[in-house]
Amino acid sequence: MSAIAAVYNLNGKPVETDTLERIGEKLAHRGSDRSGRLSRGPVGLVHRMRWTTPESVKEELPAKSPSGAHFITCDARLDNRNELISRLSFNGQTEEVADSRLILAAYEKWGEAAPAELLGDFVFVIWDARRRKLFAARDQLGVKHFYYFYRPGKLFALASEIKALFEIEDIERRLNEEAVGDYLVLNSEEKESTFFKDIKRLPATHALSVDENGLRTRRYWQPDTREIKLKSDAEYHEAFREKLTEAVVARLRSYDAPGSFLSGGLDSSAIVCLAGEHLKQNGKPPLKTFSAVFPTIAQSDPRIEERHYMQSVIDKTGCEATFVTADDEDPLNYMDRIFWHADHPVGAPNVYMDCRIFRAAEEKNVRVLLSGTDGDSTVSYGYQDFAQLAYRRMYYRLFRDAIALGKNMPLRSHSFKRLIWHRGFKQTVPPSLVKLWRTVRRRRPEDFTPSPILYPLHFSAVKPEIREAFQLEKRIAECRNRSFPDDADPAQHHWNGLTSGHFSFMLEQFEKIAAAFGVEMRFPFFDRRLIEFCIALPPGQRIYKGWTRSIFRHAMEGILPKDVQWRVDKSNIGASFKMNLLKYGLENIEEAIESNPSALEKYVDIERLRQAYRKYRNEPLTSDTEALLILTNVYLSNWLRKTNFV
Repeated sequence: MSAIAAVYNLNGKPVETDTLERIGEKLAHRGSDRSGRLSRGPVGLVHRMRWTTPESVKEELPAKSPSGAHFITCDARLDNRNELISRLSFNGQTEEVADSRLILAAYEKWGEAAPAELLGDFVFVIWDARRRKLFAARDQLGVKHFYYFYRPGKLFALASEIKALFEIEDIERRLNEEAVGDYLVLNSEEKESTFFKDIKRLPATHALSVDENGLRTRRYWQPDTREIKLKSDAEYHEAFREKLTEAVVARLRSYDAPGSFLSGGLDSSAIVCLAGEHLKQNGKPPLKTFSAVFPTIAQSDPRIEERHYMQSVIDKTGCEATFVTADDEDPLNYMDRIFWHADHPVGAPNVYMDCRIFRAAEEKNVRVLLSGTDGDSTVSYGYQDFAQLAYRRMYYRLFRDAIALGKNMPLRSHSFKRLIWHRGFKQTVPPSLVKLWRTVRRRRPEDFTPSPILYPLHFSAVKPEIREAFQLEKRIAECRNRSFPDDADPAQHHWNGLTSGHFSFMLEQFEKIAAAFGVEMRFPFFDRRLIEFCIALPPGQRIYKGWTRSIFRHAMEGILPKDVQWRVDKSNIGASFKMNLLKYGLENIEEAIESNPSALEKYVDIERLRQAYRKYRNEPLTSDTEALLILTNVYLSNWLRKTNFV
């Protein structure tokens, strides 16, 4: 977690030192260990350093190459350092060479193809003085981020956070109302826009170059989705364990003792167990873990309680555990702080719990925190395997796993008919036969065409004129079709999901809010090597002998406690948010919706919003969508007022 910025005056005007100083000060919260700036005529680079890797302590940025032709500023942690050191002829300098030097050397050797050779979490920008070109890139999963402004022939600028861009005189602060519409209908699939006009995000797996002739962005890498073929189930389990261990160990490379979230679920528990064993084998202090607990709410809703699972992991690993009580907290408590760091309204139900964890980590002087987000999507529950087994006529395994899944994990969605027909054979029926069958039954297209609107209550609460002005229904459909095209094969669909706008937005939000507490987030399940392995698995590895996420469960044999390894339930932490929003946030809600809705009335049907509020007040534990609608609008109302956009 550091900060970068760059300014390129395309009209040749020298960059003013005062501008670079102001940008650096605006980003100071992201790095107080060291600061630096560099100007070369029309180009200026800025860096704020937060020491999070051993090598970063000696790293000084911005930096120039030995040839003096290239200059870099970056926020990066590279996981294939040893490989790059060998390939780039840095032999014998394993501990001394900084990640920025490796990136610069990679650019000098491979040019704009360099980002594809890098593994890890990174954003960087390089000034190529010979070509008079800025080149920037973002990692494959979008863990790191930056925002940019471009005015042809005049100015290009980028920064780790939007607020820093407004320190540049020529960049105006104007509301992007189209983004407001996206926010209100929960359309997170737009990957480039922001809440400010002319400020954009660079999508994950993309590079950008800009010179006097213009700006170009491109995707620089695609995963290898060819199916993996190993000899036995045991070999698949072993290979998965190796990939996940590699991902966890790479993220333990830290300036000081690292920490980890621990929820009691499969994902965070596996990370803690693997990390704990690695630290123990290398004579390092125990891993510090941070867990949210809900002793009060658990009395009325036991589904929220996961402490017994956490304790199983703590007992097995000997980690240094910190429990944070999160059921006595106002979900709006950190709202103003989140606004400033995120540069937009957030409206996520559990963000206040994350803030409590980050604050606890800050108090323990933990700079690096591992998270199990989002192992569910990387490993996948595996329901897509039923269709693939049917396609391949692997009927014995199809029927065996459907029957076993219904026994091991008895849910309505795991009925034999749903798994065999709806998940399996139905997916193999040719579209022409489906169309003929629907014609025979005289069904209209609207009867079977799924709506692109996933949150109808949110959509209906937006004023019709706003929906029409920004064509929100069409926009939702187009964004989803770009992320999930119909012609994608299962492996490509899996990859598209992990690089969707939803995950991009979630990772950016996580990173910026953690930075408010001096914490760098690391996500082992967003490791390129692990993801390439998971998306290329053959059918039957994700669901095997009646267990979802089977390859994960079997690979963790002897590593995870048994009760965690084979648990089939999930905690209902939403109860805390729904109850506490009413208990502590009533004044904020009443202000935004009842007494002074002026900030929202341009965009929202206030009466419909009030109806949802009344239902939520009367039935808080069963009003999930209403509670989310209220939270979304309260955040927006307060953000619009704070930023003077009302």
